[in-house]
Amino acid sequence: MKVTCVGGGPAGLYFSILMKLRDPSHEITVHERDPAGSTYGWGVTYWAGLLDVLRRHDPVTAHAVAERSVRWSDGVAHVRDRSTVHHGDQGFGIGRHALLDVLARRAESLGVRIVYERPVDAGRAAGGAEAFDADLVVACDGANSRLRGRYAAHFGTDVVTGRNKYVWLGTTQVFDAFTFAFVETAHGWIWAYGYRYGEDRSTCVVECSPATWTGLGLDRAGHADGLALLGRLFAEPLGGHPLIGDPRPDGGARWLNFRTVTNRTWYRDDLVLLGDAAHTTHYSIGAGTTLALEDAIALAGALHGGSGVRTALARYERERRAALVPSQSAARYSARWYEDLPRYMGLEPEEMFALLGQRHSPLLPYVPPQLYYRIDRAAGRVEALRTLKRRLGPALARALHGR
Repeated sequence: MKVTCVGGGPAGLYFSILMKLRDPSHEITVHERDPAGSTYGWGVTYWAGLLDVLRRHDPVTAHAVAERSVRWSDGVAHVRDRSTVHHGDQGFGIGRHALLDVLARRAESLGVRIVYERPVDAGRAAGGAEAFDADLVVACDGANSRLRGRYAAHFGTDVVTGRNKYVWLGTTQVFDAFTFAFVETAHGWIWAYGYRYGEDRSTCVVECSPATWTGLGLDRAGHADGLALLGRLFAEPLGGHPLIGDPRPDGGARWLNFRTVTNRTWYRDDLVLLGDAAHTTHYSIGAGTTLALEDAIALAGALHGGSGVRTALARYERERRAALVPSQSAARYSARWYEDLPRYMGLEPEEMFALLGQRHSPLLPYVPPQLYYRIDRAAGRVEALRTLKRRLGPALARALHGR
C-alpha cells in the first residue's frame, strides 16, 4: 500500500511506524511543512497508561519516549498566598521537540520517507489520493487541517470556540509537581498550569476570562511587556524565573481561545482524518497527545484487519468515536469548570483542589460547591470502609472460625 501522511506530528509519525512494523513493503511518505527540527511549542504531558500502550505496539518507541521523559508524583495548588499538596498524581512530561525526534528517527529507521518544508496547497488537496500517487491520504495536519477544510461540508466540521483566553509559554523554572497557581487581581482571577518536561524546562499555560484579559491590558501589551506582567503575577510559583514566549517566526506569546473541533464523518473516499484534524479535546485534561497516538493505533489496526480500505476506515471511525466519548465529556466539563472558576474560589484551598480533581463530574455545575465537597468526602469515606471490609472480611472470618 502507498500511503501519504500530510502533517509530521505525533499522530502521523506513529501511524507510519505501526504501518511499517506490520508490513515493511508499505510505501509511506510523510509531508511536513516546517523545516526539520524546527518544532514550535513546549512540552506535552501524558499519564502512565500511555507507556503501557506504546510497549504493546512498539517497545522500541516506548523505551525511547520513556528515556526522554520526566515524571512527577504530586500536584500542588497555590491559591492567593496559601498552598496545598495532593500526593500520588503521577504524570510524565516530554518536550514536543524530543517526542517528534524520537518518532521521526524511529520512522526513518523503518524506511518511512519524511519530506520537510513541503506544505500541501489547496489544489493538490482537491485532487485526493490520485494527486499524491497514493492509495490512502492521511490528514494529520492539526486542528486547522487544510485537507479537511477543502471538504468541510462533507466532513461536517463543527468548531466551538471557548470563552476563556489562554497562552502557552515556557519557563526555566523546574516544577517538581504538576503546579496550579490561582491569582486574584482587581480585574478577576488569572491562573496557570505548570509542569516539567525536561531537566531545566517547564511548560506554563496561563488562562483567564476575557474581562480579566482586557482589564489587565494583556490585549494591548507588547510581547515583552505581557510576559513581564505575567511574571510578576506568578512570581511566587515561578520562583523568580522568567516566562518565555514561543519562538515562532511571527513572534512571541499568542493569546488564543480554545477551539473544540468535531466532525460528522472522518473519511472521504481515500482521505481520512487523524488526531487533531478529526477531533480536539480541551488542553486542561492533558489528553491530546495520548488520543492522537491511540488514533494512529486504531487506524493502523483497522487497515490490517483483512478488509478493504473503505471498510477499514469505517471501522476506525466507529471504534475511535466510541473510545473518545469519556475524554470528550471530561474535556467539556473541565473547560466549563475553569470558565466558572469564581464559583469555587471562596472554598478553602484543600477543598478547592479537591473539586479541581472532580471537575469532570456532570453534577458539579449544579450542586453548591461546599455541599458537593461534603458529599464527595462522605462518599470517599464510605468507599474506604467498603474496601476495608472486602479486604479484611475473609481474614476476620477465618480467625473467628479458628482456621
